[in-house]
Parts: sequence; structure tokens; C-alpha cells
Amino acid sequence: MEKSSLFEKLNAWARRSVSLKLLSIGFLILLLMIPSAMLTSLIGERESVRDAALDEVSSKWGGSQTLGGPVLSVPYRAYLKDERGKVETVVRYAHFLPDRIDVVGSMEPEKRYRGIYVVVLYNTQLRFRGTFSPPRFDLLNISRNDLIPEDAFISLGITDMKGIKEDISFRLDERNYVFSPGIPTSDLFGSGISFPVRLSGQKSYPFDFRLNLNGSRHLRFLPFGKETTVALASPWDNPSFEGAFLPDERLITPEGFKARWKVLQLNRNYPQQGTGPFVGGPYPAANPGNEMTTVDSGSPANPDSAFGVRLLLPVDEYQKTMRSAKYNVMFVFLTFLAFFFVEVLNRKRIHPIQYLLVGFAICLFYILLLSISEHVSFGFAYLIGCVCILTLVTFYAWNIFRSRFLTTLISGVLVVLYGFFYSLLQLQDYALLMGSLGLLIILAAVMYLTRNIDWYSLQTGERTSLDAK
Repeated sequence: MEKSSLFEKLNAWARRSVSLKLLSIGFLILLLMIPSAMLTSLIGERESVRDAALDEVSSKWGGSQTLGGPVLSVPYRAYLKDERGKVETVVRYAHFLPDRIDVVGSMEPEKRYRGIYVVVLYNTQLRFRGTFSPPRFDLLNISRNDLIPEDAFISLGITDMKGIKEDISFRLDERNYVFSPGIPTSDLFGSGISFPVRLSGQKSYPFDFRLNLNGSRHLRFLPFGKETTVALASPWDNPSFEGAFLPDERLITPEGFKARWKVLQLNRNYPQQGTGPFVGGPYPAANPGNEMTTVDSGSPANPDSAFGVRLLLPVDEYQKTMRSAKYNVMFVFLTFLAFFFVEVLNRKRIHPIQYLLVGFAICLFYILLLSISEHVSFGFAYLIGCVCILTLVTFYAWNIFRSRFLTTLISGVLVVLYGFFYSLLQLQDYALLMGSLGLLIILAAVMYLTRNIDWYSLQTGERTSLDAK
């Protein structure tokens, strides 16, 4: 009998203990962090599937393009001594960058679809004009007797050669040349085109050529001129200017954008002439999944001087869903807090299993948001998910409380929370400020509502002045 009486006392204490209830709620919140982590992983997985679809389309059309050059290269003989003092002759290359590069062009965007995913592609029509100064081999300490001028060439670096749509005719010093695929050396470019050229005396060489190129995601330029200017125009109204330099002039309207860059030799950290990979090595070849990897992993990295524009989709639903999912634990905590105060102040006992089911419903919202936003706009997907979970939790709360007032109260709390967190997603720059102010208001409301509660009396089962009548 004594054992039975002790068990009954412990059972009664467990039922009344506010501290034990808080501990159990805290444990449930920790438990719900497991599906929250799985949710984050699921969003990343779906994003990877999207990126794979984009890469597949881009690989057939043309990937992210980075253009460098043109560059004049002249091979020469260099002499190396080994450990035994034996002299070995090797061929190296001296490279000369243009005095001036002027690029004018347009980007025509095009949307393609791969399953449920949208891919932004573009075709760009560019005209390059500029001049080369006479090569100064003396600045590189190269004797003219060691030059191999008959093998000199001009090269143009292009990240993804599949994007070239027309033959490229290069006009140099009143003569026309035709590019061929490949570059004799990978000192500067991992991939590109070139043609042999004959040097004719100590004079400047004006050049002019046009480039018709397909690509995706972004278009970048390397500022190889003493003065490099680039002017681009496009009907795409959602550009992102990126790289080492922002445009000096830009205009973005619903009809598209115009931008103009001007980069000087003094703005970058390499000279106009050099030998070997003097600008930092070959810039990346085509790799849609990771634009910043080089052709040879042992090569030096691409110089951090590229600049250009990226064509963005207006909404990235995965990015917004990921940001929304980061609020999941806070959402669960505030919802449990509302249920807890209803339980404490109105003597409506709620079992931990019921808390857990409500928590699972809240986690399910983010799966609904992820799956629906792949087919409709993010805002509409958020609304559909809210309606579904609100209906589910409201119906469940009615069956727990059997009170219209308490059920309406819980529904109102959820509506406020969904609205509050949605506003945080929209106010990206002010999310931290609004979030901290919102939590301050919530804490103040909790402190105000519980100011007259005698927490010790709750342990003994006594009624308080705040109990519902």
C-alpha cells in the first residue's frame, strides 16, 4: 500500500509540476531539431537537382563566359643550367597586352526549361577595338637574337568554346586574319582561340573584330588593356553587376539595363608585358557548377580583376525557403509557448505527444512550402502552406480544448507568427532589426500576462486569479 501511495504521489506531482512540463517541452523542441536538420538537407538536395538541370542545359548551349584578350605572344629561347652545369635550351613565351580595349555589345536573354526549372541563357554580340604598342623585349631582358618571331601569335581567351556561333575575323593593321581553335601555350588562358601573326616593324597595331557568343549565368571580362572600356545593353531587367569592378554608369529599367565600365592599368596588379603566367595563370575553363576552378588544379589562380554582369531570375525560391526554414525552431518554440500558457492558465492539460504532433505539423509547413514553391510563386506557396497548417492545427486544438475561445486564440497566434516571419523574409536588410524588436514585444507580452501568477501555487494545484472561469 505504501508503494502504491508513493507511486500515486509521484504521478500526481508529475501531472502538476510546471518545471517538469517545461523540461519535457524543451526536450521536444530539441527532438524537433532533427526533422529541422533533415529539412535543411532536403532544401539543399533540391537546389542541387536544380543546379544539375541548369548545368545540363548550359553545357549544350554555352556556360558562364569569361573573355580575356586579345594578347600578342612571341616565343623565345631561354637557357637553363642544371645541377651539373649543363645548359639546356627551352622555349618560353613573352606576352604583350593591348594599350587600349573598347568593347561594345548587347546581351539577348532567352529562357529555356528543363522539367520544372527555368534556365536563363543569353547570346551576346560584341565588337572589340583597340591597339597594340610595339613589343618592348628590352623591358623583359630578352635578346632579339633569342626571339622566334615566325611563331608569334595573337590569342583570345574564351571560357566555353561551344558558345562561339560564327567564325571570327580579326582585322589587324589593315589585314584580316581568321582564328583557329586552341592556344600554343596555357600561360594565360585555359581555353581559347588564336592565329599566327607576322610582326612588321616598330609601330602600333590597331585591331578590330566581332564576337557572336552564347553563354549562361554571367558574362565577364578581363581588363587587359592599359585602358579597358566595356559598354553592354540588354532587355533583361534583373542584372547583378559582379566582379572586381562595378560599372561607372548604369541604368536599370523595366525595359532592361545599360552599363559601362572603365578600368585602368593602375587598377589591377599586373603589368602590360611579362613572361609565363605573369597575370596569375590561366583563368577558369568551362565548369558551370563551379566557375572559379582552373583547367589545371596546379595552375595559379585566376587574377581577381574580372568584372561583368550576371543575369538573375527575379526569385530564387530555394534561397527564400532556406531562410524561412531557419526560423523553424523559433516558430516551434513560440507555438509551444502559446500552448503552455493556455495549459497553465486554464487548467487544460496537454500531453507531450500532443505537443509533438503540433511540432510535426509546423515542420510539415516547410516541406509544403518547398514543394509548392517549385510550381507557383513563393508568396502563393507560403499562403497555401499557411492555410493547410492553420486548418490542421486549429482542428486539432479544438479537439484538445473543446473551447471556441481557446481555439481562436491559438489560431490567432499562428496567424500572427506566420505573418511576422513572412515579413522578415521580405525585409531582408532589416530582418535582424525587425526580428529583435518582435522578440522584445513577445517577451514583454509574456511578462505582462504572467505578472500575477503564483508559480508555486501551480505546483499544488491551487487555482489562480488568471484561471479561466
